[in-house]
Amino acid sequence: MAWIFSLSAECGPEQKIAEQFSVHFDAIAWKLSNDCQVQCQTTLFQDIDDNWWCRVVSDSLSEIGIESPDAAYLMTELGILLYQRLRSAPTYRFAMVGLEVDEFRTHSELLEDSPDLKFPGLVLSDAIWQSIDHPSTFRPFSTGYVWQPYEGEVYKPLVVSPLLKERMNDLLVA
Repeated sequence: MAWIFSLSAECGPEQKIAEQFSVHFDAIAWKLSNDCQVQCQTTLFQDIDDNWWCRVVSDSLSEIGIESPDAAYLMTELGILLYQRLRSAPTYRFAMVGLEVDEFRTHSELLEDSPDLKFPGLVLSDAIWQSIDHPSTFRPFSTGYVWQPYEGEVYKPLVVSPLLKERMNDLLVA
């Protein structure tokens, strides 16, 4: 099973707004530090609250997961590029870059969870930020938006203790 690395933005109830957001990212290409060329592709979808989302993925880096420190580095590099482009994007309500961030919260869930919003990289429109009593953990991002700064992607291999290794071996034998 692949873990999808993307920029996912919730654009509200109007499909047209999500389409405009999509155009801002579709087919944008960058060359990463490993000389790999990546090109963005976008898809639109609705969540259970009937709000429109735009998912931005790269054609070559989005479905590999983080299986090494190098992969974490490249995804962080791509994440920074996506956030830089997001600064000039058309209207959206909130967005985040990372693994499996599609519908990480619906608009209503985001408002309900507002006292506990601890998502590095979460970008909120000023209107949402003000409606949740403008938490001090957010910093200016661009005109009309605030964010909790992006911390990058991390490679976290499974640390196997002798006990865990024994249990894993038992599982394989059974």
